[in-house]
Amino acid sequence: MLPYFTKSFGNAASKTHSFGWEAEEAVEYAREKVAELVGSETKEIIFTSGATEGANLALKGVIEAYTSKGNHIITSNIEHKAVLDSCKHLEKRGVEVTYLEADREGLISPHQVEEAIQPNTVLIAVMYANNEVGTINPIKEIGAVARKHGVLFFSDATQAVGKIAVDVNNDHIDIMTFSSHKIYGPKGIGALFVRRKNPRVRLVEQINGGGHERGMRSGTLNVPGIVGFGKAAEICAIEMQQDATKLRALRDKLERALLEAGEVFVNGSKAHRLPNVTNLSFKGVEGQALMMSINKEIAVSSGSACTSASLEPSYVLKALGLDDELAHSSIRFSLGRFTTEEEIDYTIEKVSKNTRQLREMNLFGSYNN
Repeated sequence: MLPYFTKSFGNAASKTHSFGWEAEEAVEYAREKVAELVGSETKEIIFTSGATEGANLALKGVIEAYTSKGNHIITSNIEHKAVLDSCKHLEKRGVEVTYLEADREGLISPHQVEEAIQPNTVLIAVMYANNEVGTINPIKEIGAVARKHGVLFFSDATQAVGKIAVDVNNDHIDIMTFSSHKIYGPKGIGALFVRRKNPRVRLVEQINGGGHERGMRSGTLNVPGIVGFGKAAEICAIEMQQDATKLRALRDKLERALLEAGEVFVNGSKAHRLPNVTNLSFKGVEGQALMMSINKEIAVSSGSACTSASLEPSYVLKALGLDDELAHSSIRFSLGRFTTEEEIDYTIEKVSKNTRQLREMNLFGSYNN
C-alpha cells in the first residue's frame, strides 16, 4: 500500500495521464484478486467503504430499483445492525419486512424462507455466518429457494469470507457484502458483489456524484485501501485452509478447557460454525466484569463490536432464547491468523482464574445480603 500513499498518487478515475493509469491498473489487479476469492467475475466487484455501506446499498438500492415488482424483504432477526437498521429505515418508507426467527442454534432454514415468500417479495437477506456466535447458515439451499422463486438473494458474508470457502455461484448469491479488515486488510474498504447475468441485478446508487464503480457507488476510489484489500485477498486464497485448520484446533482447546470449569455453555451451533469463534456463557458471572478483569491483555467482547457501547444484553443471544442473566454472562472469543498456542494457554489460565474469583465474590455477596 505504501507507494500509493506517496509517489503513486494518481486518481484511478483520471484517464488522461499515466499517473491515473497506474492507479487504475493497481485497482483492477486488486479487483481481480478480490473476485477470485469469492468466485465472481472481476466486473461484479464494487468497492465500498466497508460491509456496512455495502449492506445499505444492497437493501436500499434493490428496493428503489425494483419498485414496480414489489416492496417486500425477507430477513432474519439476528442479522448485523447494518441490515436490521437499513430494514427499519425502509419500513418507515412503506416497505414490508418479514423477520424470520433463528432457532436456538442461530440457524435460518430454507423452509422458513420459502414459507415467507410473497408475490411482492423482491429480496431475501440472510447472513452467511453470524458475527456473535459464528453459526453458518445453509446459504446454498436458501439461495436455491430464492432462485426457484425468482427472488434476489443478498447475503452479508463479512464474517465468512476469508474464514471458509465462499463461492457466489455455487451458493446462488446475487448480491453479497464483505470487508477488507476481516481478512487482514486495511479498515475503511470493502466490496459488494453484484451479479451481472442470470440474473442481472440492478441497484440504484445511494451515493451520487460522478458515476464511479459502474454507476453504483460514486466517489474517488481509495487506491491504497483497495491495493491492501487485493493483497489480503491474494494471501487469503493461499493460507485460508491452513488457517482454518489451525484456528479450529486452538478454538476447541480453549473451549474444552473453559467448559471443564462447569456452568459454562456454548452459544450457537457446534456443528455449523466458523472455525475461529466461540461464544460462551459463564453462569453466575457478569460478562462485563469478566471482560474488565482481562481487557488489558486479552481482547474479547460481549456482543458485536458495532453495538458494544450498549449495556443491553446481546439481541442475538436473546433471539436464541437465552434469558437476560445468561446473555449478560456471555463472552465472544475470536481467534485470528496470528493467535498462538501460548496465547490460548494464557487466556485459559486468566479467564479460569478470574471466573472463579468473580463467582466467589458473588457468592460472598449473596451471603452478606
